[in-house]
Amino acid sequence: MLKVQGLQSGYDKVIVVRDLNIEVQEGEIVSIIGRNGIGKSTFVKTLMGLIPSTNGEITFKEKNITKLKAYERAWFGIGYVPQGHGTFPTLTVEENLLMGGSINKDRKNNDLNLVYEYFPKLKDRRKQKAGTLSGGEQAALAVSRALVGNPDLLVLDEPTEGIQPNLVSHISDIVRQINKDIGITVLFVEQHIGLIQQMSQRCYAMDKGQVVGEIVGDDIKDYSVLKQYLAV
Repeated sequence: MLKVQGLQSGYDKVIVVRDLNIEVQEGEIVSIIGRNGIGKSTFVKTLMGLIPSTNGEITFKEKNITKLKAYERAWFGIGYVPQGHGTFPTLTVEENLLMGGSINKDRKNNDLNLVYEYFPKLKDRRKQKAGTLSGGEQAALAVSRALVGNPDLLVLDEPTEGIQPNLVSHISDIVRQINKDIGITVLFVEQHIGLIQQMSQRCYAMDKGQVVGEIVGDDIKDYSVLKQYLAV
């Protein structure tokens, strides 16, 4: 579904992502892991078209999207949950969700019942301003808003940031259930070892803007294997 070859990007003349290569198959849940400051979020922003690439190619569903604008990538079926969740704080929960329904122009889905099934608390708070929600509820809202757009690929950047540890497993369970029920492919950036182990079917480890390893199978459950890519 997604193939990234030789990707390079950064800020002004500073190269942050360099010669990065990954592949994600349809239906997979794949994580990008690594220490702070090694280019994970820059890669995600480049993937989404928020930062221009200076080299390399991004192919999504066999179409070269390297030069597409961010909104065009969303139209094409990529849902994005930014670091920090990125909800609209002055809009209600329901208004945030309806914003998500406008993203995928080919497959709009303004029926919010699906996301309310996965996150019933959002239904209870649908008239509440998003800025008054807890961190965990804002994370749920951000994921739900992306789902309303009916994406083929869901990209999550640090989904556990700012939420209580006891809610991490809940977010993991919901995302895995969505993957199982609907078949949405998931690519996520994370440092929380528990979430990485719970959600990942494969991991790419990054360092200094490059992929330096791929972790598969039982190695994902091995704390010592993951720690070598995450510990300072």
